[in-house]
Amino acid sequence: MKIYFSGSIRGGREQAESYALMIKEISFFGQILSEFVGDQTLTSYGTLNMTDTEIYNRDTKMIVEADIVIADITIPSLGVGYEIAYAEKLGKKIYCLYHRKDDSRISAMIAGNQNCQIFIYQSQSEIPEIIKNIFK
Repeated sequence: MKIYFSGSIRGGREQAESYALMIKEISFFGQILSEFVGDQTLTSYGTLNMTDTEIYNRDTKMIVEADIVIADITIPSLGVGYEIAYAEKLGKKIYCLYHRKDDSRISAMIAGNQNCQIFIYQSQSEIPEIIKNIFK
């Protein structure tokens, strides 16, 4: 199984540690096409050796190739939202993880979308079980 993992890069890297854990857990179930998202040395400047067009072409190609998309939607990100919409247009199964903090809320465009299955977690310790449930 080929899996596209989506998480915020230019929108902020505060969840990078969680992304790395998610990618580690997801890797037990298939090939992750976008492992770089979990690279904790990656900054919000993203991949500096590629143009925006090259990044767009690479990422959309990986979404086309993927069997499913798993996205962390904790940090509001135009890129993550775009990737989710792109995957939805292609008929991909979409799973979203959301780290609930304080009074934060999920975008209505994701929360109200019946094509996105949302998993809410309070701490990183819940992530392995959520990932297992996605692949049951």
